[in-house]
Amino acid sequence: MNNDFTFTIKSISFDENYNPSENTRLTTNFANLARGEKRQENLRNALTMIDNRFNSLAHENNPNGDRYSVELEIISVELNIDIEGKRKTFPAIEILKTNIVDKKTHQRTEGIVGNNFSSYVRDYDFSVLLSEHNKNQSTFNIPENFGDLHGNIFKCFVNSEAYKKHFSKQPVICLSVSSKNTYHQTDYQHPVLGVEYQQNELSLTDQYFNKMGLQARYFMPSNSVAPLAFYFSGDLISDYTDLELLGTISTMETFQRIYRPEIYNANSPAGKEYQPNLNNQDHTLTEIVYDREERSRLAIEQGKFTEEYFIKPYQTILEQWSAHYAL
Repeated sequence: MNNDFTFTIKSISFDENYNPSENTRLTTNFANLARGEKRQENLRNALTMIDNRFNSLAHENNPNGDRYSVELEIISVELNIDIEGKRKTFPAIEILKTNIVDKKTHQRTEGIVGNNFSSYVRDYDFSVLLSEHNKNQSTFNIPENFGDLHGNIFKCFVNSEAYKKHFSKQPVICLSVSSKNTYHQTDYQHPVLGVEYQQNELSLTDQYFNKMGLQARYFMPSNSVAPLAFYFSGDLISDYTDLELLGTISTMETFQRIYRPEIYNANSPAGKEYQPNLNNQDHTLTEIVYDREERSRLAIEQGKFTEEYFIKPYQTILEQWSAHYAL
């Protein structure tokens, strides 16, 4: 049964000429930037911010702060289901791959895959299933087996021949910390990731990513104002080089500064005890245009698309496959 699911991986450069394809999950960070009148200016400014942040952290033998450049690839993953000899394909996942260019030595170093994470099934789980389940509930609660199918699809992808053929290391996904939780600074400080924070309880996102086989650690890099959440499956500290980690930090902190300026472009840094606040008024907006309301609306639309064209037509097959995969 596990062999019924295979994956097709496609890649496209994310640069100032990027145009989202019709198959792209439109709530993705990079797709948001690439629309509207200022699309090219948005993209150029975001890429400059990424390079500047990378160079500010990679300051060794980099006196002018311009030695490195980060190249980004959008990795689109299609899920293929073979049913009675016919192949059905559904867009499953989009992630980012970083590559680091050393302009002094002309070396190009492969970075981490993952970074940003987008998924149609996650849109369905959070924007359709979760809201429907709680529509008439007096208190918020989670549906039974919430995230199981999505988690198994992700683990199946990471363990697939397609993944192993394209990528040499396990993915790392970097997200915003939860505004519902409180984070406490520890005494541990990593030379690249920065100061580590810990939290008292798992957020819903943490629980969801646990089902994908990923655990979280929270770090605030040097000259950042809030910790980032790093989701990984192995050892975040020893499995990746400093350059690889810097590629992820510079890329994802830039996106968060654009999308969540209340947290990541706040005018004062997180203290020893920190609760992120999306209503924080003491922050600075970037010059990059972003429509937050559109993103929320699209998440619902894409969740309903997933329900209509993936969950409902293949529900029995998906449930059987997921139960079998979990064994």
